[in-house]
Amino acid sequence: MSPLDHSSATDALHDRRAAIAALGADLRALVEAAVRTGAPDEVLLLAAKEAQRLTALLTVRPRGRAELPDVDVFPGGIRRYSPVTGAGSPLAPPMRMESGPDGSMVGTCTLGVAHEGPPGYGHGGVSALLLDEVMGWACTAAGPPGMTVDLKLQYRRPVVLETPLRVTARVTGRHVRKNLVHGTIATAAAPQTILVEAEAVFFAPAPDQARALFPSLQDPA
Repeated sequence: MSPLDHSSATDALHDRRAAIAALGADLRALVEAAVRTGAPDEVLLLAAKEAQRLTALLTVRPRGRAELPDVDVFPGGIRRYSPVTGAGSPLAPPMRMESGPDGSMVGTCTLGVAHEGPPGYGHGGVSALLLDEVMGWACTAAGPPGMTVDLKLQYRRPVVLETPLRVTARVTGRHVRKNLVHGTIATAAAPQTILVEAEAVFFAPAPDQARALFPSLQDPA
């Protein structure tokens, strides 16, 4: 590939990712509006018809179940449709990731009413989702990426919606292909007050296992 072709490909990838992020942001706003609306029935039915029209637009050339989007970097990169970090996902907060001290990973996000469990608070399963994601990133930062084989959570305090959160994780031990990981959720304003705490075990598949799990990747090891 010539430098000009590489530049054009880079620009095209940037534009594609930007378009995905723009659609994702508007879909998240739509989902949040849908779960908070007090609109009358006729408006809900009108919105449903519009949703059907948009669905038809987006079902052109759908990707397969195990097909990796061409905008993703896997493993070890942002997944554009991740339900946690994906800018293109209507389900994601979306969480922003950065490296923390001592090899830890830190994710920041704010949950909306679409993530509600008890009124005004985040669903316990969403807390698990956030922790699982950041703990996986911590594994990748420390060595080969792994898959969750065990996840135990302790819910200490409710996670408040519409409040900036700080999710942290670090690898506390390694045994051959297994990583032991510790994670917490707190608010950004009070990071020392733990709301949810987790311990997990992540397993890094051997190359032959990785090829069997992810046959669409050229070199998943």
